[in-house]
Order: sequence, then C-alpha cells, then structure tokens
Amino acid sequence: MAEKSKAEKTGISLSKNAKIVLDRRYLKKDQKGKTSETPEKLFRRVANHIASASKNYNSSSNIKKIENQFYKLMTESKYLPNSPTLMNAGRELGQLAACFVLPVEDDLEKIFETVKNAALIHKSGGGTGFSFSRLRPKNSPVGTTGGVASGPVSFMKIFNTATEQVKQGGTRRGANMGILRVDHPDISEFIYCKKNNNTLNNFNISVGLTDAFITAVRKKAKYDLIDPSNQKKTEKKDAAEVYQALVNQAWLNGDPGIIFLDRINRDNTTPALGDIESTNPCGEQPLLPMEACNLGSINLVRFVTAKENRMDIDYESLKETVHLAVMFLDNTIDMSKYPLEEIDKMVKGNRKIGLGVMGFADLLFMLNIPYDSEKAIETAEKVMKFIQEESHEASKALAKERGVFNNFDKSIFKKEKGSQYRNATTTTIAPTGTLSIIADCSSGIEPLFAISFLRRVMDNDELVEVNPYFEKVAKEKGFYSLDLMATIAMSGSIRDIDGIPDDIKKVFVTSHDVAPEWHVRMQAAFQKYTDNAVSKTVNLPHDASVDEVMNIYDLAYDLGCKGVTIYRDGSKENQVLSFSENGTPTEDSFMRAVKQRPDTLEGFTTRIKTGMGQLYVTVTEFDGRPFEVFATIGKSGKSTMAKTEAIGRLISLALRAGVDVSEIVDQVKGISGEHTIFQNGGLVLSIPDAIGRILEDRYMGDGKKKSKRSETTLKGDACPECGQTITFEEGCKTCHSCGYSKCG
Repeated sequence: MAEKSKAEKTGISLSKNAKIVLDRRYLKKDQKGKTSETPEKLFRRVANHIASASKNYNSSSNIKKIENQFYKLMTESKYLPNSPTLMNAGRELGQLAACFVLPVEDDLEKIFETVKNAALIHKSGGGTGFSFSRLRPKNSPVGTTGGVASGPVSFMKIFNTATEQVKQGGTRRGANMGILRVDHPDISEFIYCKKNNNTLNNFNISVGLTDAFITAVRKKAKYDLIDPSNQKKTEKKDAAEVYQALVNQAWLNGDPGIIFLDRINRDNTTPALGDIESTNPCGEQPLLPMEACNLGSINLVRFVTAKENRMDIDYESLKETVHLAVMFLDNTIDMSKYPLEEIDKMVKGNRKIGLGVMGFADLLFMLNIPYDSEKAIETAEKVMKFIQEESHEASKALAKERGVFNNFDKSIFKKEKGSQYRNATTTTIAPTGTLSIIADCSSGIEPLFAISFLRRVMDNDELVEVNPYFEKVAKEKGFYSLDLMATIAMSGSIRDIDGIPDDIKKVFVTSHDVAPEWHVRMQAAFQKYTDNAVSKTVNLPHDASVDEVMNIYDLAYDLGCKGVTIYRDGSKENQVLSFSENGTPTEDSFMRAVKQRPDTLEGFTTRIKTGMGQLYVTVTEFDGRPFEVFATIGKSGKSTMAKTEAIGRLISLALRAGVDVSEIVDQVKGISGEHTIFQNGGLVLSIPDAIGRILEDRYMGDGKKKSKRSETTLKGDACPECGQTITFEEGCKTCHSCGYSKCG
C-alpha cells in the first residue's frame, strides 16, 4: 500500500450528504452491517487496485505515482468511476463494469441461460440490456413441440421476475433495458406492455426504429413486419399509426422510449463482429451481445477558473484529467472480474470505455450562461469536442505503449491512416445520480432539478438546501433571505417568484423551466462529439400534449440523437386510461397515486366554533405541506359526527394524492349550512367552511399561495428510502436527498 498522502491525514473535503451516500452505498460493512471503511480508505482502495494494472504493460512504471494520481483525481472530485468500481475494486466480488448487453436467442434453453447470466450480472452490480427482436412472434408454431410461441413480451416478464429476486451489488435492484425492432410482428403488444405502471417495473423499454420506418412515417406509407425466425414478411402496417401509438404510450407514462438502430450501427466501430441490437438500461451505451463497458465522469465544475476578471474553462487542466481518466478506465478493464468468460473475451477484444461529464448545469451557472440559449449549446459542443479529441489522443498514446485492442483488424480504424487506438470507443454521457452527490455537483448534462429544496436529514429534521452558485449570487445582489430560500424550496424554481432580478431568473433555470426543444438540442450537442450515446431525459409539464411528444421524437431524429426518453411530470403516478379514436388522450377514467403515510407526523390542532358546536381540526404535515385532516365535532348528533369525519377523510385522501391545498380551500370554503355563526372576525358558514378557513389561514396567508404550475414542479413519487420527492432525469428515477436511484 502506498504511503498515506497529506489528504488522507487531514481528511478529504466532502459534503455532509456525500458522506451519507458513501456510507449507505459504497463503504465496506462488517458482518454486523457496521461501516468498517472511511471515504479516504475507499478512494485509496480503488486507486491502488486500478493502478496495479499498469505493471502489466511496463514493469518500470511507477505504480505508487499512478495510484496517487488516481487517488487525487477522485478525492478532488475531478473524476469518479461508475458505481460498481467504487463498490467492488479491491474487494472479493471484483466486478467493475456498469453496462452489459446479453443476447436473447430464439431457443428456449438459450433464453433461460441468458436469464441465469443476467442474474449473475445483477448480483455483481451491473445493469443489462436485451434485444428481444430475434424471438419468433406470439402464436407462431414451435416445430419441436407442436405448440405455439408465447412471444417476446411473455419472456420479458420472466426476466423481470428473475430480476426482482436479485439484489444488485447488495445495494439495489437490477435494471434492464428491453428493445424490440419496430418491424417485429409483436410490436403493438410491446408498445403497450408497460401501460400498467405495475408491470415490468424492472425494465426500461425502447422501440428500435429504422430509417426505413421513419421514411414511411413521413410519407404516410405502410411498412413490412418481418418474422425473425424465417425473415418472411407477415403483414403491412400503417407506419404513422404505429408511430402515433408509441408516442401516445410515451405520453401516458414515459415508456417506451425510442432508439435509432441504423444511426447507432453507422457508428459501430466493429461492424465485422455483428450489428448492435441493444443498449444498457439507460440507453447511453450501445453494445454488441456479450459486451460490457465501464464508465466514468469528469466533474466540469472543477475546471472553471477566473481569467482576466471573468470565469472561463481551464482546458489545460481538463486535458490532463482526460488523459488520466482514459488510463484509469483502460486499467479497469484488466482489473475487473467479469461474470462470464464470453464477456471477458468480448470486453478485452474491443476495450470500450465511456468517459463522460457531470456538473454541466453548474458550469453554466458559473459562466453566467442560460441553459436554454445558443451560447449554452456552443459551450456544450466546445467542451465535449475537446474531451472527445483528447480522449482519442489518450487512447492512441496507450496503444503505442500497450498495443491496440484485440479486434482492431475487424474495426473501421484498420483502413484509417494514423488511427491506432487502444479502445474501440472512449466517450459516453452516462447517468451520474449518486456520483454527482459525492462530487457535489449537478447531474450529468441535465439542468438543475431545483434551485432550492428541502432535504430530510437523519433525525427527520428538514433543512433548506440551496444551490451554492445561486446562493452566492443572491447574497452578492442583496436579495438573499432564509424566507426566500424556503419559498423557492416549495416549487424548486425561481421563475414565478417576485423579488429576483430577471437576468438572474434567466440563468438559474431548472429542468421544468427549460422548453422541451432545448432539452433535445442540448442532447444533440453532446451527441455530436460522443462515440457512444447520451443519457438524458426530456422533461415535460403535466399538461403537455401528445403532439409535443411527437415533436420531440421528430426533433431528436432530425438533430442526430441516437435515441430519446421523455418524462411528463406526474405521468408515472397519474394514469390516463384511454385515447380517443383520433389519438388524443381522454381523462374520463383517471387515478392518482396516494402517498403512503409515514409512521410519525407532526402537525397542529385548531379549535373553531361553528353553528353545530365546537369543531376540532387536526392537520398533520409532510414536507411542510398539509398531509391529513382529522375533524371532530363536540356535543352533536351521530349524523353530524359521521359527516364531519367523512369530510376530513376525503380531504386527507386528496392531500395525500397531491391535490393542492388551494384547490381544496376553493371547494369547501363558502359552503353554507343550517346554522351560520360569527367567529373570529368573520362568518363561519358550516363545518366544511370552517375547515377551509383553517387551511387558508395556515397555508395561503402572507403570499404563500403559488401558481398551480409552480406548485407541481417538485411533485412526484416519494423516495422509498427517505420519503423525499424523486425526479426523473438521465433515464432514471433519482432522489437528490439520499442518492437512491432506479433505472428500470
């Protein structure tokens, strides 16, 4: 073990939440579950293990120096590897890659062999992608048994059930991507297979679109469905109708996404080895069957520096980090224990790595550039082009020292003069949910999810957490106050809040402030200079139309993206159950998800006199908002007591389902009863009117009422681990409070 550095002796600088996330998800635990490792020891463990690969290529390499470089890279939060590397490097499990794609052959024994292999990968901490496009259609004859095939979707359910039984890396459920070509005869069943939000919940799904299909859509023509078992055409379908169906379903609850198969294969660097059919769970890593890839992300925040009284990017320092990161990732390939020999051979044959970025939104804040601007697009292209070019140069340098990847002669580089690469690919924009918490920066290339938000700490207290760059500007400009930060935390956005200068509002935007086309344009800007693909979510407001989703899909194709994922705010919780004949959604059958009640809640009780007697109203609160209402009426008949209790229960149900308190007050305040009474400077018209008055006084006074759009910005699923609101970004559910993420 190398001598301890000064950083280890004094302790590295980590935020409180970074330490919590590291403790919960990455640090070693003893047999009793007690943490037995410090963050310093974790980073030293990883650096030591990964650096040791260098001795395989140059016996005179200064391994201690390389180890210290890697350690410094991570502890200064300039770069972090994917989660399996942090979890498993230098430990018995030893599996360091995040992304895998497994083949699904049209053979029962091979299918269940793949199920077993997927379980092994999930156990080791990896995520898996599958193409089910080789499976014969539902109800096709099976010659060996005289029966009929059950089709791709039925086998997806088997994979989903198997995933449910395996803890991924001991810390989280496994994640899967399921892909079906648009010309498969079962495409309609596939499009609707996640219509029920409780089905296939360990899968993301994407339809594999072809250029021929897109052409048919735009020409309003029919296209052929092809049986993969014999390559025969089975029927023709109206391309525009199929496209409309998948858009409708994506509007409904976010699935399916789409990937553009032909575009992905045009960038396939080893086409002689076969076509790319699938990606990893979040779509950013297209891979051949039995291939894996390890990823890492550079924290762009660490490369912004003051130059001539303005902030700029330190490209010289960034170059140094890119070259070190490429060596780190290439070393990781050799040090990983892959769960299958076939995967080990494929990985070492192509040596694909995926270097990406995080902290891009924070970088824009520091440079005073709005995310939804041409300047931001230019910045994205400039930064990623630089990283792309330098990662290629770093790979070439490694090739001179270590040799090209084994399948180089089967690659597109063989005929390119001077293109001697160590790695078949070098760049990927991957999700960085927990990594960005450790690095204390914004996630990936996403806009910030909230300028200010409530974070629940270990003792169930809540603290207002403010983006540090916004806080700094607010104090410099003189509009900072704790009350203002708390007000912002209710919605996350500053767009509709008074007292903040317009130029500040323009720069400090959140994901819901950014129009959908800017999300797509930003994804395309990074894709332009990325070997593999880009993980990003296009966030839409709840009232976005189906046509807006279609426009996003069209724009993603036209701008050169390799796929796209959308999430309409609230669509995972709110299920619209039908579409009209012309493809527009109808909301005549509608259901909201009701948040589960924590065991303990705090609140208040108010007594108010009504014409029916003394009314006692108890309101419990969750995340600073009313959560339940309990109402009892004293010395009154049983019928009045029952009605009072019923009113409280129904209001509680509405609150727990996310209905805004102002909407409830609008409904109950002003209802007249039999006995009106004067109380506290006003008329109390009835029991519901009294409850409305209490809610209004508590939650809508002093300008607390927000616009509906602002109020719903931070609504969504509750995190299953800490109860805070989950956001959808980078293709995953992500909790910025505790680091929980789910990508299926």
